[in-house]
Amino acid sequence: MRLSSQSTQPWRTDTQLPQTAVVMAQAAQMNVLELNAPLRVEHDKKRRQFSIRLNGSHDRAVLLYEYVGKKTVDLQHTEVPEAYRGREIAKHLAKAAMDFVVEEDLKAHLTCWYIQKYVKENPHPHYLEHVLH
Repeated sequence: MRLSSQSTQPWRTDTQLPQTAVVMAQAAQMNVLELNAPLRVEHDKKRRQFSIRLNGSHDRAVLLYEYVGKKTVDLQHTEVPEAYRGREIAKHLAKAAMDFVVEEDLKAHLTCWYIQKYVKENPHPHYLEHVLH
């Protein structure tokens, strides 16, 4: 097999890979996340989001928030790409966001259903005293 000189994807070849090779490659890609070190949550205060880079690729899981007052944030939305769901990635984002709220002594509206679920399942007093109902 020779690599296509026109391809922008280095793994792509001029010939079709056997189906078993494709399935094995997909399975390997799915398992990379599990084999890596613990997930690292990044906080971009300027863009008002927490994110996790998935497998070093352009795929990211994100949690978005907005300031709705000087000391009040709205935790609005959590999104994990479908291929990575069910691996507790959103849980890491939710924890980072709630820890941020506590550390900055903010109040939080929990618009995102997942954050509501996270706080309900992790009813730490230091979280609960910062949640607006």
